[in-house]
Amino acid sequence: MGGRPSSPLDKRQQQHLRGQVDALLRNFLPCYRGQLAASVLRQISRELEPREPAGCQLIRSKKLPRVREHRGHLTQLGGHPPRWQPIFCVLRGDGRLEWFSLREEYENGGHPLGSMTLTGYTVLTSQREYLHLLDTLCPVSSGDHTQEEPDPLLEMPVTFPLFLQHPFRRHLCFSAASREAQRAWRLALQGGIRLRGTVLQRSKAPAARAFLDAVRLYRQHQGHFGGDDVTLGSDAEVTAACAASPDAADAVHAAVLAGASAGLRAFQPEKDELLTVLEKTIRPDVDQILRQRERLAGRLRVQVQGPLESCLCRKVDTQLSLVTQKLLSTMEAVLSAVQTLLAQGMDRLSRHLRGSSSGTWLRKEVYSFGEMPWDPELMQTCYREAERSQGRLGQLVVPFGFSGTRSLMFGAQDLAQQLMADSVATFLQLADECLTTALNCTQAAQQLEKVRGRVLKKFQSDSSSAQGEFIRGWLLCIFLPFVLSQREWSCKVDLLELEGDVLAVGSPALTLEGIYEDIVQGVLLQRINGELKKALRVSDVSCTLDGCSAAPWDQTGVVSSFPAGSEGFADFPLLARKVICLPGVWQLLCITSLPAASGVGSGRDFPRVFLGSAFRGECAHSVELVSFHSTLEFSASPIERFSSLFLTSPSNSNL
Repeated sequence: MGGRPSSPLDKRQQQHLRGQVDALLRNFLPCYRGQLAASVLRQISRELEPREPAGCQLIRSKKLPRVREHRGHLTQLGGHPPRWQPIFCVLRGDGRLEWFSLREEYENGGHPLGSMTLTGYTVLTSQREYLHLLDTLCPVSSGDHTQEEPDPLLEMPVTFPLFLQHPFRRHLCFSAASREAQRAWRLALQGGIRLRGTVLQRSKAPAARAFLDAVRLYRQHQGHFGGDDVTLGSDAEVTAACAASPDAADAVHAAVLAGASAGLRAFQPEKDELLTVLEKTIRPDVDQILRQRERLAGRLRVQVQGPLESCLCRKVDTQLSLVTQKLLSTMEAVLSAVQTLLAQGMDRLSRHLRGSSSGTWLRKEVYSFGEMPWDPELMQTCYREAERSQGRLGQLVVPFGFSGTRSLMFGAQDLAQQLMADSVATFLQLADECLTTALNCTQAAQQLEKVRGRVLKKFQSDSSSAQGEFIRGWLLCIFLPFVLSQREWSCKVDLLELEGDVLAVGSPALTLEGIYEDIVQGVLLQRINGELKKALRVSDVSCTLDGCSAAPWDQTGVVSSFPAGSEGFADFPLLARKVICLPGVWQLLCITSLPAASGVGSGRDFPRVFLGSAFRGECAHSVELVSFHSTLEFSASPIERFSSLFLTSPSNSNL
């Protein structure tokens, strides 16, 4: 298993694995093609629906979530025989961990000694807990144990360990120099594992949604209906997880991953062409396709409604209330922690401004506030609330074959980060609109307090909506596969009667299986919304067939075959201009942006903003480099019209 590196594969083993991957892709890609067609139909039909007023009160942050790069010296257990060796470790922005023999090798662009993507790993900081886990995963008899070399982990206690454990990939064993360094690395690695894992779930790209649906359908055809964490990671990593055995050695997983990645790359041109063709063929006939779909759904609903209701009454209703309440209490704790942290950050800004802090200190506070969503130390209080209920929730959903509580926890943490990012962006935008150079520090602080109240109201509105959407989506993920598994055989007779009518429509976007699942999902959603009404005590819970998104990130594109988006970043630099130009504070002399490096996760892929500052009366001006946590270039916000006003010297001073 994953505790030890496996031996290299011989040619026969490699050929066997290639055959396994080829067979998987032959069976999976037809599911993927069908779901691409369904996603195009869904996208076009959504465009034709009447546009409802925007429900979000907060301004959407333009800053896309990225793994925060972290680097430093560690010691690693490695080599033959294993021994602790000093290394320089780097966590890249794409969730890849690399280690070098010396810091200078990293700085000079040298090749790392080793690297590992963090998908699926778990961070442990207790040596006893890790050794207990090894005993659980790799039990050996006393006779076998005597034949092995003594484990250096057992002989040498590790003061500040960092163990990266994976169910079937090679484990990584590190040690930090201090408790503070250990904690910093733990938080950085946990953030990298989460964001690397949820890249597909966070995407709104139709192709990403189609891929996830195709994986679920493919696994259902293989007899696996329960939800789990197999969809964590990139498309290639998810495909490899479907192909590899849970007890596969590390070398086997690497070979399967390479084959899956090559197969999906080869499919990419076909996928692009297919999406273009589907758009051209579905859009002109979309009204007719939707009418035919509704007609077929009505006929099928009559046949399955009664048995479906009976199945839900007997096997779902008893636990649905308990799971709903547990999810609700978890999300209330998470969002309450986010609101508290947000309020503390806004209060800190107002307090420093009212106290006429120095310009250097104010600038530091403005940028610290803007970085709050991406600061793992600050956000840890919110993330921890999502982790607390993981065990109890897992017990509640086990009877339904659901083992994806880690994905659920990651989704809650992603939601907390997104709401914090949107709230910070909203505060900085509103503050930027109300601050002028005519205000002194006390007046500016009063304006910020008003903005604080507005932002908290917007947060409460959006967090309430997001909470309902999150709970509804995950209840579907938990119960829908179970209900489908209970009705698998009995529904086939019902579906066969309509097969000819579906084929007569002649659209790849319409399938009997898809129509049937929509019916089951609609009936299940009625029950879920009823439970949410009772739990939330509201009367406007919407019922949509498309409410299964676990993470409301507005991000297009994922790694591997899904291209990343190209939004600019402009959340908070203008507030810095206005705050530091208030009378009695200090003057911003210049601001410019440099192009970001194209390499993902490199040490130089963050846009840089030069802030020149000086107290009034000083003749020398200092220029400081401030780095933003983003892989995107800075682009000016719509309120650039104010910039010229604040690039001039204040007319009066309190200093």
